[in-house]
Amino acid sequence: MKCHLSRIMGEKRLKISDVARDTGVNRGTVTRLYNETATRVELEVIDKLCEYLNVEVGELFERNIES
Repeated sequence: MKCHLSRIMGEKRLKISDVARDTGVNRGTVTRLYNETATRVELEVIDKLCEYLNVEVGELFERNIES
């Protein structure tokens, strides 16, 4: 899975601390998603991030299809 959180946050000029504070999502979780090192994410977290960033799940995550 590819996470586009860093790109979206860059476009909106948001910092990890801003997102964590405003969404209530743990800063470590936001950091792992930002750096694409997260191995699992709660659906509630995905929902909060999508709502906060005003994006759909498909804009935040992309499935990598390897051949």
